[in-house]
Amino acid sequence: MNREHIDRPTILNEVTAAFYRYEQALISNDVAVLDELFWADPRTVRYGATENLYGIEAIREFRNARASAGLDRLLRNTTITTYGEDMAVASTEFTRENSERVGRQMQTWVKFPYGWRIVAAHVSLMG
Repeated sequence: MNREHIDRPTILNEVTAAFYRYEQALISNDVAVLDELFWADPRTVRYGATENLYGIEAIREFRNARASAGLDRLLRNTTITTYGEDMAVASTEFTRENSERVGRQMQTWVKFPYGWRIVAAHVSLMG
């Protein structure tokens, strides 16, 4: 892929907006938006800090069952890179109040005719 296809400003702005929309939904426990932003497909994968979720149904079950308290977090070292017009990777670290642990999150985003969706995600904690 040619360098001019990486991080095109318009595409980067679209993915960045989707990423921060997801983040706002995550900390406010807006399950409808979280569900919307994951690809509704059995091939979607989300590896969490304590769970491996295969398929949108497993991801939905997890979202509906998790606690809605203590979700605030601070992001740092966020990097979003787009490749062409329909693929991106978002990586970030996060911390939570009253915790020394550093979390890590990676998402692979794909643009479908109906918008940007996460097709794969990984969340883990260090230490």
